[in-house]
Amino acid sequence: MGEKRKLMGRCPACGSDLAVTRLHCFNCDTGIEGRFEICRFCLLTRDQKEFVETFLRARGNIREVEREMGISYPTVRNRLDQVIRALGYDVGPDPDDVRANERRREVLARLNRGEITPEEALRLLKGIT
Repeated sequence: MGEKRKLMGRCPACGSDLAVTRLHCFNCDTGIEGRFEICRFCLLTRDQKEFVETFLRARGNIREVEREMGISYPTVRNRLDQVIRALGYDVGPDPDDVRANERRREVLARLNRGEITPEEALRLLKGIT
């Protein structure tokens, strides 16, 4: 029957999407030719698939993924966003970044209104992550 290989979704030479054009039954030797759709997960790189497996095994617990893969929280979030994009979805802005930007704008507005000193504004802005 020969060795079964994992289906690749991207061309190893140029990175373009690959198309499946032939299916084969190892039991009865039937072959079917045509153009078949590849599942979205087949389009992920090997590293992305490994990340998804770890993420699912950890049941989406980012702290557990951090521990298991030995990477930081921002790296986990970044890899998750990469996988989401590779699957064809829009990631949108990071909610933490949106909240931090809102807090920065509020500090600057308070400074503009004269409610706080420039030193206080600087101290507050440094504390926003």
